[in-house]
Amino acid sequence: MLLNIAPLREYRDFRLLYFGQMVSFLGSMVSYVAIPYQVYDLTKSNALVGALGIVQLVPVIIFGVLGGTFADRLNRRKLLLYSEAIMCLLVLGLSINAAQAKPSIPVIFVLIAIFQSVLGFHRPAMDALTQKIVRSEHYAAVGALGSFRYSAGAIVGPALGGILIAKFGIHGAFVFDFVTFFASLIALMMMTRMPNPDKRAESAWSDTVVGLKYAVSKPELVGTYLIDIVAMVFAFPVALFPAMSEKWGGANAAGILFSSMAVGSLVITLFSGWTSKVVHHGRGVIIAASLWAIFIIGVGQATNLWMAFAFLAFAGAADMMSGLFRGIIWNQS
Repeated sequence: MLLNIAPLREYRDFRLLYFGQMVSFLGSMVSYVAIPYQVYDLTKSNALVGALGIVQLVPVIIFGVLGGTFADRLNRRKLLLYSEAIMCLLVLGLSINAAQAKPSIPVIFVLIAIFQSVLGFHRPAMDALTQKIVRSEHYAAVGALGSFRYSAGAIVGPALGGILIAKFGIHGAFVFDFVTFFASLIALMMMTRMPNPDKRAESAWSDTVVGLKYAVSKPELVGTYLIDIVAMVFAFPVALFPAMSEKWGGANAAGILFSSMAVGSLVITLFSGWTSKVVHHGRGVIIAASLWAIFIIGVGQATNLWMAFAFLAFAGAADMMSGLFRGIIWNQS
């Protein structure tokens, strides 16, 4: 079945949001390659690239919880607009730092930590805004369009990032990301102005605590979440991509490695109809996580770029399988 584009045809605001975010996400995926590549190029340290991953993960987890609460209380369009503007300025800071004779590693880490913190507010705001401008009967189509946007951007963006780094350097890659933010900012400003949500008696903190208590009370939520965290924290090889790319072809190889898992994810997304026939979703998560581990071991044994690409693509497919089953479990809880 072809991708359902009905939401793009019917809702002007959704079109603006979707294509603005698509362009911006493409730029973000360019920086996704440029940041660890720059850190490794400056330090030759896999440990520092790994530490960068922690700096990218922790703020999203912490502020993502708060972001959901704020998205329920504040004007979603304005929250998204302000988040985009701040992230745009932070990428400009990365670009300016990269243009220096000796770029500062601490500056990179600080800017990324702030960027990821803001991202924790950005994602919930975008989801909440989408639900506001699209009718419920189109939610499934919106989800499919979102998956397509992510997979396409995660394939094209890193590959483009490798090309830009090879041709124009790290600074050029960040400039590209900075420029793409204007597509989303202009799109958000063109959207219909919306009223603020009704004021709620409960404090934002109490709402956050209630949400956390609910999640912890559901073993199926905690279990699947822990499986995902363990796989991503202890078996996610992205920190090694810059070192691997140095051995196998430089920046262009880095772009290929960073896009590889998205290729597998896209294939599973396009042929995901069979997942609706699976009854035991928890077992599906366990099997998918086990396959992820096997394929990551294969990456460690790879002797060339394309062997690593193949194993990473299969790992990406396993991760998407796990994500599909987790989504079903979370929606049913």
